[in-house]
Amino acid sequence: MKNKAYIALFISIVSVSFASIFIVSIQKNVPSLSIAFYRLFFTTLLIMPLVFLRSKTRKELFSLPRSTFYIMVIIGVILAAHFALWITSLKLTSVASSVILVTAHPLLVGPVSHFLFKEKLSFLNAFGIALSVSGVFILVYGNYGFGTGVLDTLEGNILAILGGVAAGFYILGGRKIRKTVSVGSYAFVVYGVGTIVLFFICLFFNASLYNFSLGDYVIILLMAVVAGIFGHTLYNWTLEHVRASLASVVLLGEPLGSTLLAFVIPWINQIPSQYTILGGGIILAGIYLTARNIDNADFS
Repeated sequence: MKNKAYIALFISIVSVSFASIFIVSIQKNVPSLSIAFYRLFFTTLLIMPLVFLRSKTRKELFSLPRSTFYIMVIIGVILAAHFALWITSLKLTSVASSVILVTAHPLLVGPVSHFLFKEKLSFLNAFGIALSVSGVFILVYGNYGFGTGVLDTLEGNILAILGGVAAGFYILGGRKIRKTVSVGSYAFVVYGVGTIVLFFICLFFNASLYNFSLGDYVIILLMAVVAGIFGHTLYNWTLEHVRASLASVVLLGEPLGSTLLAFVIPWINQIPSQYTILGGGIILAGIYLTARNIDNADFS
């Protein structure tokens, strides 16, 4: 099962690397919140038949403990916040900066896991956190204070950081629940709640939910299939079989893949600024140090 989990992790990381590419390929007149809503809506629709055609999953859904269900609802709200913040950031900053900053959630996962799950932080873990924070400062302040002719904005980078905080809590919550709840039940409830929350967020901010081109709907559907099913859902399955710290550090592949794709795809062709490359490299190195040794730490 471990080998299958590692293969699934690899597939999920490759898949989520395409998420930002799909998003920036959508026409600029489509609101970011609308993209977030439809991505989660389409993903929920895609997994719905798989959930209700399995009697085991149906029985599990109707027999979930109330406390477990409430936690899953909270995780769904957090997922909605993650998508709303991160997808909006992609309209205001580069793919590289956005994905690097949103992937910095091990800086949260490590310390919280230390207190909640008794996963001890080593000196290297603490040093990695400090190193990553310095990288965030270089990336954000460098592009904002000194950069010229770059796509990055302070607002976009802050939204990406907040999206990363939400992603950290999403991973921690998923790790707790996925120990006792199947991926089908978990994904259906969490994605469903996230979809409902995003629907009302769109209404509140007057984000249109219709009159988009067929091509935009197709791109969002592809994002739901590739990044939603083969990315997030497959990743959620692995949380039952690998530790949160390992699952978190493996996500370092996403910013690398997304940055490369954004550079080589002709209609995007985003070249990262020197501050993004320097700060991003420091962040990724710090994240690696933050998460790698947690897997080797003793449990108390």
